[in-house]
Amino acid sequence: MKHALRRLRTGAVALAACTLGLSLLSVPAAEAYSVAPLAPQSERAPEANQFSAEGVTTIGELRTLDSSLSYAPNGGTQIIQHPGATYVKVHFSSLRLAEGDYVTVSSRDGKESYRYDRHLNRATGSDYTTDGQPGFWAMSVEGDTAVVTLHSSRPARGSAATIDRFWRGYDRTEIAAHNFSTQSVCSTDARRDVVCYQNSHPTEYARGRAVARLLISGGGLCTTWRVGNTNRMLTNKHCFSTQSAVSGSEMQFNYQCATCGGANPGAGTKVSGATLYRVSSGGSSQLDYALFSVNNFAAIQGFGTLYLATTATSNGTRIYVPGHGDGTAKRLSIFEDTQNGATCAVRNANYNTWNISYSCDTSGGNSGSPVLNASHRVIALHHLGGCPSNQGAKAHLIYNEIASLIDNG
Repeated sequence: MKHALRRLRTGAVALAACTLGLSLLSVPAAEAYSVAPLAPQSERAPEANQFSAEGVTTIGELRTLDSSLSYAPNGGTQIIQHPGATYVKVHFSSLRLAEGDYVTVSSRDGKESYRYDRHLNRATGSDYTTDGQPGFWAMSVEGDTAVVTLHSSRPARGSAATIDRFWRGYDRTEIAAHNFSTQSVCSTDARRDVVCYQNSHPTEYARGRAVARLLISGGGLCTTWRVGNTNRMLTNKHCFSTQSAVSGSEMQFNYQCATCGGANPGAGTKVSGATLYRVSSGGSSQLDYALFSVNNFAAIQGFGTLYLATTATSNGTRIYVPGHGDGTAKRLSIFEDTQNGATCAVRNANYNTWNISYSCDTSGGNSGSPVLNASHRVIALHHLGGCPSNQGAKAHLIYNEIASLIDNG
């Protein structure tokens, strides 16, 4: 095992696209500026000062532009592009549409498309996020291009919408340059795409479907997951801790590769954050949890859910960890070092008052991942990295605080 702490680099997958004959908005690199996503200091036990929190992985950059979508005989279309970006998330500062008209924000290949009319009704249109400022953020689209189209049969003229900002996702090299965290991959990285285990470990694969990638306020990344039978999600408090951050964030379910090692994830299903119910505080702030709900809950119910253990775990308990470390498509940590070798296990079930420890591989972006036992109950909420003692907050202690707010099955 690697006992020394060192820097690790993180990665993502970039897509590229190009379109001719439409209005192209591609902002020069010199005009870009980085904006740090919301990242409160991680809560951690004083005894663990030698470890650093996984933290929020920065995976995007905020860009500015000055663009208007105007009425035209056949509607107006603009393309917002940043070559090499992994995603684009567009902000509308205003939307001035006639009744029956709407705009769409789509990926270049058309596989993702979100529709917005003057009412911004999630029940009849598409989801969106907010940041407390005028306007709204469309849901992100995968790839380096967002196609914004006005749909109208009216002969009206004038501006229909104003676009003033967008987030663009970092590519692999940029993510590596912008993120530094303690070494949390212990010896050989044994994580694999979740689909690699679909046949050999079908239950672990199935349980992992309840886990989602969390895009925080357009440019930060953690992991989150459904807890219990109702509309509830859990992640770390250090990922977000305010209602405004929940309202500004996306949960991306089913972001996983279609083939083992294929580097071919689809866009999955994206929903926005709704209500923040509770964050760890006071003497138990080291539990580092945030409990919240999502909009369009029906869209993600089919991915299943997870349940919290209500009693303490023990040393040697077999574990596994699904999550979105490094911002990649979902991976599973089942084995310590080699496939079909030693399985991940609890090293110290009472590392301190709040945490258990393990050396199952994690990395930046895994913050908020569930740590499950062989009975497929969540025994810890992962939040600290530092081999050989990666750590998770004890799930039965979290349960004691939120039992009245969830249906734990």
